[in-house]
Amino acid sequence: MRWLRGALIADPAIILSTIGFSCVSVLLSFFDSTGRIPATVAGLWAKFLLFASGVQVNVEGLQNIDPNGSYIFMANHTSYIDTPVVLANISVQFRFLAKRGLFQIPFLGTHLSRAGHIPVPREDPRAAVKTLQLAAETVQQKKISLLIFPEGGRTSDGLLAPFKEGGAYIAIRAGAPVVPLVLIGGRHVLPYGGGIVKSGKITMRILPPIETVGMSLKERGTLTEKVRNLLLSELRQ
Repeated sequence: MRWLRGALIADPAIILSTIGFSCVSVLLSFFDSTGRIPATVAGLWAKFLLFASGVQVNVEGLQNIDPNGSYIFMANHTSYIDTPVVLANISVQFRFLAKRGLFQIPFLGTHLSRAGHIPVPREDPRAAVKTLQLAAETVQQKKISLLIFPEGGRTSDGLLAPFKEGGAYIAIRAGAPVVPLVLIGGRHVLPYGGGIVKSGKITMRILPPIETVGMSLKERGTLTEKVRNLLLSELRQ
């Protein structure tokens, strides 16, 4: 969440709105055990942030997904603005795998916990595997979607880094389709290491879902590479 701290210096309205939306989300969560209301509030927060920052998003391929469907969205990651872009423009019930440290940030951490997002203990490999299993069970039982950045973090040079297999593991175990997401322009709006959100245009391209029913966990590497190759082909155009 370093970009939020940077935004505080550049634009107090952004950080104050984040605190405000987080408080509303936490309060409403006491009347909703499903996490749907906090997810809706998060979408409204994302739309406000993009509007206040002058960021325009062009969405392509929205017809490829069902708003009531359950998916594992796998996207390239060049900027902290990527998450708000997806939240604001895809109307499904999102949950996230987030670094455990984010759950310790005031307001934000409470929102993440109450909304049902899943903390990832990166420093403990065994616990991380259990987290993937929990995420798959959550997707399967609650029919929600997950947004995953399989590179494991933002790329500093804009090039697509190797993918980790966690997203494919979750998708196969949950029997949920994988939806490749191509994000273009984020690093110009909010560069790597930058703290100021600039006005600009971002393109989000939603590719057709890849079905995972019938796949075995041994195929997670093949699935991971397939998704990466699809994104790489789109980014090269």
